Amino acid sequence: AAVPNVLVPSAILQLEGLCSFLQLSTCPEHLLVRFCGWLLALSPDLSYTSAAVLAEQLFLRRVLSLTQPPSRHLMAALASFCSKYSQPFCRVVVAAVLREPGEGAEQTKLVCELVEECLEPDCVRLVLSQVLELPLSEKLLPVVQAVLGRQVRGDMPLSPFSPTLAFLASSSSAGARTSASPPPHVGALFQEMLPPELFDLLVRTLCRQAPAFAVSLNYAKLVTAMLTTYQSQVS
Repeated sequence: AAVPNVLVPSAILQLEGLCSFLQLSTCPEHLLVRFCGWLLALSPDLSYTSAAVLAEQLFLRRVLSLTQPPSRHLMAALASFCSKYSQPFCRVVVAAVLREPGEGAEQTKLVCELVEECLEPDCVRLVLSQVLELPLSEKLLPVVQAVLGRQVRGDMPLSPFSPTLAFLASSSSAGARTSASPPPHVGALFQEMLPPELFDLLVRTLCRQAPAFAVSLNYAKLVTAMLTTYQSQVS
């Protein structure tokens, strides 16, 4: 039988101990870039569990403690790590950012940038599903907006119309009818990336939370982006 690609608890503790000994959570960020490059060159690839441990040790403290935009070295290390191990990164670091109380402005901006620039489509879906598992808040709306703003190549057929969007049209605030430009290719994005059940969950969540965001500009932008794609089908 195939051996599962996971670590037993003792091996996890050993890896965590090694990371602590090497002070990976506090090492200079230019060395972090080099270390992530070395990780990518390893063969065979890290197991999911090993990558999750390293994501926590390398990035969690750094990301949660951000009070200003991340340095170019930190962004380079994040992009490098996520190029191969984005699933465990999202499960560990992004999930922690989304659950963290408070505004976390720099953390939210970082997640949005990763969604827009670094993560593969399956991880974008994962991030959206993580958002929708939590009570929707002003902090989380830009992350959903980043998902909608993902650029896709080429034109694809629009996803089937969800009648629930009509509720969004009637319940969104006046701000939702501003002239803000929606993200391009929103319909193509849904076709490429969002399975119907996840899209329906997003729509239901926005509908359910509409009263709480009656004066929210972020909510208005989000609804506008969705409605613009389906404007010919919403009365």
